[in-house]
Amino acid sequence: MPFHRVVGIFGGTFDPFHMAHLRMAQAYQSEACLTELRLVPAGAPYHRGGAVASPEDRLAMVRLGVADVPGMTVDDRELHRRGATFTVDTLAEIRAEIGPTVPLWFLIGGDSLLQLDHWHHWRQLFSLAHLAVAVRPGSDTLPLPPAVETEWRTRLKPRAQNDVASGTILRLTLPPLDLSASAVRDAVGSRQPISHLVPPPIASYIQNHGLYLHTPSQGTGCNS
Repeated sequence: MPFHRVVGIFGGTFDPFHMAHLRMAQAYQSEACLTELRLVPAGAPYHRGGAVASPEDRLAMVRLGVADVPGMTVDDRELHRRGATFTVDTLAEIRAEIGPTVPLWFLIGGDSLLQLDHWHHWRQLFSLAHLAVAVRPGSDTLPLPPAVETEWRTRLKPRAQNDVASGTILRLTLPPLDLSASAVRDAVGSRQPISHLVPPPIASYIQNHGLYLHTPSQGTGCNS
């Protein structure tokens, strides 16, 4: 771990936060050499559907999921933002808060990388942060759009470059755990146990608050 400050951002709907999220966060924390990792529950992401659980419930579950994990905190700024949520705005806010010299990382999945050129002001991301890409095991090649492939080839580094504040890409090795938030919701809806799918405090929260019992699941993937 570096002795200076290195901040990582992990955004997602977290509906609910589950064990694959936690494993990804821990791999991200280790491989990018983060001194602090902020989990950011999404407000109204413009490129995704709505969440099933309320913002308050999603926030509470993420907080329960990382309460005892060193170096991880929860940032609720996007839940208070009106209208569509754009990643570039969140990163600009955080960059303004931490200053221009602190290394800042943003985590996305390999599926999101394929759509990166459709994100709002996507090229500005590299002036604000480094990009950490979580690639599933076995996905050795990514059929990237030409503009994204150019950035990938130019900016990809074999290890975290924390001697600069932003501008590089790090390919993370995603821990092998095939789990999605929709699978957790489906298990709850069919009255199956979920203690192995989510951290124990979250399993208790879901049960105590009656979440996901009557609402069909939405979304797929690790960040849903």
